Amino acid sequence: MDIGEVAKKAKLTTSTLRFYEEKGLIKSIGRHGLRRQYSKQVLDQLALIALGRAAGFSLDEIASMFGQDGKPELDRKMLNDKAEQLEQMTRRLHFISEGLRHAAVCPAENHMQCPTFQNFLKAAIAGEYQPTKL
Repeated sequence: MDIGEVAKKAKLTTSTLRFYEEKGLIKSIGRHGLRRQYSKQVLDQLALIALGRAAGFSLDEIASMFGQDGKPELDRKMLNDKAEQLEQMTRRLHFISEGLRHAAVCPAENHMQCPTFQNFLKAAIAGEYQPTKL
């Protein structure tokens, strides 16, 4: 497949593909005229790159997940660590969401006088992002 076809199928720009190739994430198998050619395997690689980016892995971390042959060599500990980071982020975001929802409907004239909102602020400053009934 040429670079244009890969870009279309992967919904990426050709400049992104060239950048990924510079970073060693993908490899072309040659050229047809001036256009880079890729094997069909590159679509699987691009899907893994997209998943890795969505999970918050850096491009260098993603590059380390591919062997010399371009096939995945996934570090299970790194995956587990990232999953834990995402879980912690989910808890923090849920906590913040609860606090914002409370603030939006809080009957207190001044949020700073609301005991529930004060508890939210104290927990936030202490880094205690645990979803609870505020």
